[in-house]
Amino acid sequence: MRVDVLTLFPPMFDALNHSIPAKAAKAGVFDLRVHNLRDFPLNRYGAVDDYPYGGEPGMVLHAQPLEQSLEHALDGRADVPVLYPHPHGKPLTQADVRHWAQAPEIVLVCGHYKGIDERFRYLHVTHEFSVGDYVLSGGEMASIVFLDAVARLLPGVLGDEGSARTDSFEEPLLGWPVYTRPELWNGLKVPEALLSGNHDRIRKWKRKQQMLWTMERRPDLWASHELTKEDRKLLEDESLR
Repeated sequence: MRVDVLTLFPPMFDALNHSIPAKAAKAGVFDLRVHNLRDFPLNRYGAVDDYPYGGEPGMVLHAQPLEQSLEHALDGRADVPVLYPHPHGKPLTQADVRHWAQAPEIVLVCGHYKGIDERFRYLHVTHEFSVGDYVLSGGEMASIVFLDAVARLLPGVLGDEGSARTDSFEEPLLGWPVYTRPELWNGLKVPEALLSGNHDRIRKWKRKQQMLWTMERRPDLWASHELTKEDRKLLEDESLR
């Protein structure tokens, strides 16, 4: 997967030189190319932004450096999706991440200050997404979150492909609590079901914990979950603690 990023702050993407994204790059399935918008300034002073029309405070990234940077990144390629992280975009979901992990190439445009000139967005941006109902200083951090989520789903990146399939949000439920050695720590014991060696009991315990966690922590997700007969029995089973 090739990813071209247009940004004012290329060093921020050094964060992706670690952990899973670095592993994906080493495996040859994640090709990140970062382009500095300041390489395409409006004038000899290096300006890439200007004041907004209408007298609003703040600055807006100029359409011309954005377009020139995009043309440089594309280098003649056509039909490449251009993504713009923005508070007005569709909230990013795990299903979206899975979709984009299958794309051979994308471009990410990182806005900053008050954002980007609307005319560039109108002409060039094909998709928008939001990582939450809050405002960041720019699109860099949102893009890093997005790329980390995508990189871990690329073929061969995770040691165990089943690991991703059991993540939260792979279905309309959260994940379950996880434990490691020792069995007793600070007076707290690993649940008996996980120590039982009974695979069916372990499966049922995990399923019940998923439901309990979702019910408690994300009632919005729980409201859309359709309980099966087994789900109802598991919720009533007091032995699965």
